[in-house]
Amino acid sequence: MRYAHEVEKVRAAERALMARLPEGALMRRAAAGLASVCAGLLRSGRAGVTGPGDGVYGAEVVLLVGSGDNGGDALYAGERLARRGARVTAILAGSKTHEGGLAALRSAGGRAVEAGDGDRPVRAIEAADLIIDGMLGIGGRGGLREPYATLAGHASCAIATLVACDLPSGVDADTGVVSGAAVHADVTVTFGTYKPGLFVDPGAEHAGVVELVDIGLGPYLSDPDACLPQAADVDLWTPQAQRESNKYRRGVPGVLAGSETFTGAAVLSVGGAVRGGAGMVRFASARHSVELVRHHWPEAVTSVVEDSLSGVGRVNAWVAGPGMGTDERAETLLGEVLATDLPVLVDADGLTVLTRRRDLLGRSAPTVLTPHAGELARLLGTDADQVEARRLEHVRRAAEELNATVLLKGSTTVIAEADRPVRVNPTGTPRLATAGSGDVLSGLIGAFLAGGAAAIDAAAAGAYLHGLAGRLAAAGPEPGSDAEAPISAQDVVDALPAAFRTLAG
Repeated sequence: MRYAHEVEKVRAAERALMARLPEGALMRRAAAGLASVCAGLLRSGRAGVTGPGDGVYGAEVVLLVGSGDNGGDALYAGERLARRGARVTAILAGSKTHEGGLAALRSAGGRAVEAGDGDRPVRAIEAADLIIDGMLGIGGRGGLREPYATLAGHASCAIATLVACDLPSGVDADTGVVSGAAVHADVTVTFGTYKPGLFVDPGAEHAGVVELVDIGLGPYLSDPDACLPQAADVDLWTPQAQRESNKYRRGVPGVLAGSETFTGAAVLSVGGAVRGGAGMVRFASARHSVELVRHHWPEAVTSVVEDSLSGVGRVNAWVAGPGMGTDERAETLLGEVLATDLPVLVDADGLTVLTRRRDLLGRSAPTVLTPHAGELARLLGTDADQVEARRLEHVRRAAEELNATVLLKGSTTVIAEADRPVRVNPTGTPRLATAGSGDVLSGLIGAFLAGGAAAIDAAAAGAYLHGLAGRLAAAGPEPGSDAEAPISAQDVVDALPAAFRTLAG
């Protein structure tokens, strides 16, 4: 698991650590880590430097230097690169400059120019092999002002590798919100701990590849605010088949999905549950959906239902909503499911029903809601654009207000439960934005709930494997290829076994 802390906690940890260190030692640690990553980029050729030598000697390095500590980090890192033979130019853009860092850079042979010094800053950026963004740090809020905004634009368009110091300037460290101009980095070197804004779009997109430098904050950090699961975590969260397992012990999810009109959601959600490792899937719906599920998934046990689930049989968890409609019948069946003491996942049409019947959520058993931004906006009575722009804020609010585990789908999928760090899914591809993809996810999470996984673990594991299956389906069978092709939701179902195999690998 990768853990992220908000600015207030980072600042508190820094103060506690600095009280035990000589003055300036913490900045020197950060600068050493930043310089090491930059040297590695130059040495590997990723920064465009080729030919004899270690890649650092003779490289053109530009520092974008602001008024705060990030400017000092950049200057001291520039000093280290200059002592290894790089030609380092600092563009001084702040109202003040870290005096010690600037003196160190100059003593190592580096030079400095003012941001307003004609076209010299632009020419330096255009000639650079590597640029370090040290304009704003984790305390920055709102869009970049001048001259930072102009420098960010030139640097983001340059051919040089652009490395952000701790956080891309213009990105909100706590939320990932980008309000106006911001640096679009290739690599972000962050110090001490990850910041939530590096995990969540649009901040994650601006951060590029994120490298963590340990500067000793660990013992002084309080509980994290967000976390990014890794494959080993997901492997622990997914129910495992044991030698003594049978189909009932592996879990039996009930799937209430589809209708006479909307049949595809039924087939896809059952497919997600079957491929999610359920011992048996019980499916309940209108007759036409039942017929199609029997054809596609003969292993599912099906029941035609009208206005009661009494004949479906025993299940360990319910998935309700995909394609079931929003009429009075759908409301009655959803109410019956939510009145049980079983874990329940509600998606799609079920969420629409809940917008007018939030009283159905007054339950003590685990409840997982899987909305996209529009659905969550309707549940919370807000605007979808606001949900998209501030995903962490709204998913936390929803978990509190709705008394549920909330998985907010989108370019960054985030999962929240009250009083717990938000889990941010690291897998996925834009190719998953296709009809029926969410139905597959619902069935997959339902299988994990039926297998005994905790609600937040089931949701996070489902999002991870669903995103990984999307990537595998889009990449196709060619090993090592970066090209992706369009996929269907059924392709995601078919790629789930391969996604599970990657966990063991």
